[in-house]
Amino acid sequence: MTITEKILAKHCGKKEVVPGELILAKVDLALSNDVTAPLAINEFKKSGTKKVFDRNKVVLVPDHFTPNKDIASAEQCKVMRCFAREQKITNFYEVGRMGVEHALLPEQGLVKPGMVIIGADSHTCTYGALGAFATGVGSTDIAAAMVTGKAWFKVPATMKFIYHGKMPKWIGGKDLILHTIGDIGVDGALYNSMEFTGNAIDNLSVEGRLTMANMAIEAGGKNGIFHVDKKTIEYLKDKTKDKYTIFESDNDAKYISVHEYDVSKLKPKVAAPHLPSNVKSAVEYKNVMIDQVIIGSCTNGRISDLRVAAAILKNKKVHPYVRLIVIPATQKIYQQAMKEGLLDIFINANAAVSTPTCGPCLGGHMGILGEGERALATTNRNFVGRMGHPKSEVYLSGPAVAAASAIKGKITSPEEI
Repeated sequence: MTITEKILAKHCGKKEVVPGELILAKVDLALSNDVTAPLAINEFKKSGTKKVFDRNKVVLVPDHFTPNKDIASAEQCKVMRCFAREQKITNFYEVGRMGVEHALLPEQGLVKPGMVIIGADSHTCTYGALGAFATGVGSTDIAAAMVTGKAWFKVPATMKFIYHGKMPKWIGGKDLILHTIGDIGVDGALYNSMEFTGNAIDNLSVEGRLTMANMAIEAGGKNGIFHVDKKTIEYLKDKTKDKYTIFESDNDAKYISVHEYDVSKLKPKVAAPHLPSNVKSAVEYKNVMIDQVIIGSCTNGRISDLRVAAAILKNKKVHPYVRLIVIPATQKIYQQAMKEGLLDIFINANAAVSTPTCGPCLGGHMGILGEGERALATTNRNFVGRMGHPKSEVYLSGPAVAAASAIKGKITSPEEI
């Protein structure tokens, strides 16, 4: 079996599962946010159940419209707060403690190898970077899990992605996953598990792997997953003392397809509107003028991303016709960036620095686009109207291209700065 199949087999009490099989599996974490939790809570209450299955395994993070944007979002968050108090939820993260959920949970040591994690947010697949089976579900599935501690799945088939070679300067996990989605398409991994491996992955940081797993859903994947290695174990060491189980794919595991890439000659990538698969090298979009740049989100708001952006922005200024918004993904990342002087670099460059929020990524707040405006963002989606007006445009990139482009006022490869 593959890693994914082994994890699911263990959680449904079977020795073996096969792709296409329907199973009922125990869940280790059930996550929801201020957009999706209120519906789940309403359904939970309609069930007549008085207590969640395990108050330590339900996670509530208000991150999409927080700090509260308006009365409607305040009411959404109030539902979460009241429920968290009523149920004595251990892992409720209020403003000031919270962060963008998919950066926060690994940072807090809640994610461990071998776990089954469901979240009422499509980018829950992020946690596969740490060797967990993690996937997005609907709010009613979360409600059912809060009652029973279980969720049903169709066991996904697995695709293997092998990355060879040494990554050039400025190339990171975002470039690898954009290149991959550009190759297979937004439905190229539909309901399949995407297993990432190869010597380039061995050399990729855990934060880079989190970025890649985050965007598995943008290829239609059910989940993305990585092998647990020394880097993973080192990453987890200061975050959790809990025991965990490491699963490895068998040598004779069956894959429905194998895709191999040589990363040694990759150029920084950009995805053009209105699909994450519209991928070309940044230099091919060099005449595209931009109005806004976002550096942040559950994809690229971690400390390593901010360091890359700061290295390019140091002693430079954002183009006068561009607004650059930098959003550290958690309070801890914000504080670390402050200690390292990164926030000074951003502010001296005329960027705005925000408290953690998902706001602009989904067109919620803190960076909405008007009609005809164009943004370059380190986020994960560029669908029509994703960041605001339906006649605005969003391009996707890694932090290096984003920082370089903010300086030039148009899409720019970092090699040109």
